[in-house]
Amino acid sequence: MDGQQTTDTPDISPFRIDIPSADLSGLRRRLLATRWPDELPGAGWDLGVSREYLRALVGYWADGYDWRRQEQRLNALPQATTVIDGQLLHFLHVRSPHPEAQALLLLHGWPGTVADFLPLIGELSDTFHLVVPSLPGFGFSGPTTTAGWDPPRMARAFAALMHRLGYHRYGVQGGDFGSVIAADLGRADPRQVTGVHLNALPTASMPVDQHQAETLTAAERDQVEANKAWWRAHNGYATQMATRPQTLAYALTDSPAGQLAWYLEWFVGHDPDATTQSPVEADAILTDTTILWLTNTAGSAARLYHEAAAGTFGRPQRISGVPTAVANFREDRAVRGLAVQSHRLVRWTEIDAGGHFAALQAPRELAADVREFFASLRC
Repeated sequence: MDGQQTTDTPDISPFRIDIPSADLSGLRRRLLATRWPDELPGAGWDLGVSREYLRALVGYWADGYDWRRQEQRLNALPQATTVIDGQLLHFLHVRSPHPEAQALLLLHGWPGTVADFLPLIGELSDTFHLVVPSLPGFGFSGPTTTAGWDPPRMARAFAALMHRLGYHRYGVQGGDFGSVIAADLGRADPRQVTGVHLNALPTASMPVDQHQAETLTAAERDQVEANKAWWRAHNGYATQMATRPQTLAYALTDSPAGQLAWYLEWFVGHDPDATTQSPVEADAILTDTTILWLTNTAGSAARLYHEAAAGTFGRPQRISGVPTAVANFREDRAVRGLAVQSHRLVRWTEIDAGGHFAALQAPRELAADVREFFASLRC
């Protein structure tokens, strides 16, 4: 049996989101009191996030965005918390109506939260038992309280979570940092993980040495060079978090408008006109930002880059024996020739839709590829 779950365990506590009204009022007061910087005439997005764009979104956040509606959507799904390796872990646990369904772990990235998967849960909950955790240091998992929470450690914690829930065989899907952690899960728990499905694979930021480059096709080498140029223009946010996250944390924790601007660097900044990617809806951006603001985890979430930089992030990993699929969405910039150096790649799908946040931008296409991949493994 692929999915077998226990019903109750003393190590797991039911959880419900209930944000005090005073916290929401305090957030609105801070938004209305935002102190705005100057901006050069005609700068647009050339020097960073557009002030006009941010100002409009902050106005909507203060007087238009409905947190209680998003809270209600999340609370409609079963949630729980547990403690693993000394760290609180929050997770959604949505069981399929089919008892024999396979278990599937869904892993978000930065600056995401479990809310990113709300559209995908609706697409997959009939086929899989879904476990959707908040990464350690993010959202309702609370801040990390010790150093060392890099992707391999998170992978080990999630393997323990699935074991605690009684899932002896399970698949994993992840995007952005979730793709790094998902791949590490395949290495950490290869006897239990049936397959790993990845999107937003971060090969654009990977250093490529001469030996690796020689294994690539001419088109892939061109893609690597294009990726290098793109990364040089966009890596400021990652460099800051990988080197000096605590300095940044003060600004992220004190100013909701500043926190939102920082996240827009990734949600919008690399494609402000949405000419090549489907835009991420404003409510989705604000839900992630609100969760990280209300839980005071923006600084802790930023530390993930520092923890990962101290480990093996961005470098080729040993290949696990777990079958791996990659869905390469529009503008993901993943390079297949690099992916095969770190994964047992059995499926590669080019999807001309969505973008980096595929669970929000193209949930139907992502869900279809996930279903087809895991169905092929069963066959």
